[in-house]
Amino acid sequence: MSTATTSAPSETAESTPRLETATGSAAIAVRRGILRAPVYVVLAIAAVLSVLPFCWMIIASTHETSDLFGTPLPVTPGGALWENLARLQESVNFSQVMFNSFAIAAVYTVFSSIVSIMCGYGLATYRFRGRGILLGVVLVTMMIPMQVLLVPLFQMMASAGWIDSYQAVVLPFLANAFGIFLMRQGFLDFPVSLIEAARIDGANEFRTFYRIVLPVARPQIAALVIYTFISQWNAFIWPLLMLNTEDRYTVPVALNTMIGMSRVDYSGLMLGSLLATLPLLLLFLVFQRQFVSGLLGGAVKG
Repeated sequence: MSTATTSAPSETAESTPRLETATGSAAIAVRRGILRAPVYVVLAIAAVLSVLPFCWMIIASTHETSDLFGTPLPVTPGGALWENLARLQESVNFSQVMFNSFAIAAVYTVFSSIVSIMCGYGLATYRFRGRGILLGVVLVTMMIPMQVLLVPLFQMMASAGWIDSYQAVVLPFLANAFGIFLMRQGFLDFPVSLIEAARIDGANEFRTFYRIVLPVARPQIAALVIYTFISQWNAFIWPLLMLNTEDRYTVPVALNTMIGMSRVDYSGLMLGSLLATLPLLLLFLVFQRQFVSGLLGGAVKG
């Protein structure tokens, strides 16, 4: 009887610190939530502002152009989607230019990624005289405006007879300075001891690179592929200069032809822009984790 009586106060004494700890943790959590509330509010406002143009593009693509300038502005989807799609197909042969853009972007992504990966690997793992100077030259090319290169590149393509050809759109920019730098940063943290062990075991350079190095660099490669594909998909100035035949146009060039001197088909432009955005949005959503981890991984390595 006395044992039971003495154990009850001890249990109460032990539970009191636990209750105080739980109460203190809850108070800290509430305080953190209050301090972070302004940040969440700002992020929510920024998210809404970022989504609004996309929502307006969806709404405008389902209305006639005259409806977009009426009062009040339409805030709900209309019923002219299929008419706008048929007019878009008739105006610029949109299915063909979508295929052109996809083919050019896919080919460019494959070969440009190969060049960037191999150059980045060489700059990160091999020790040779002038490596730092070579890396500096690569980085300096990122500071050269695109407009400065247009005339000499156009002359080179004209001399080669490549005007109005797809190779003229793809080949001049296969060596991407940003891609090389991104992959170089990703390979810097790779253990050199693994490469040396593979060489000792008799593996040649290609097998070492393909079997050991590439599987580790998948996040950086995914980020590189997404960036390269999006940059080529959105390219406008260079394809505009190189491509003269309408059946060879890419999506940005074809949509630009819909802007006339006296009339602009805004609903068709909105629908074309929406359809051109969907593949990029899908690509990013599928590889979002690899894209973010690849960029962050390359950013923190020195």
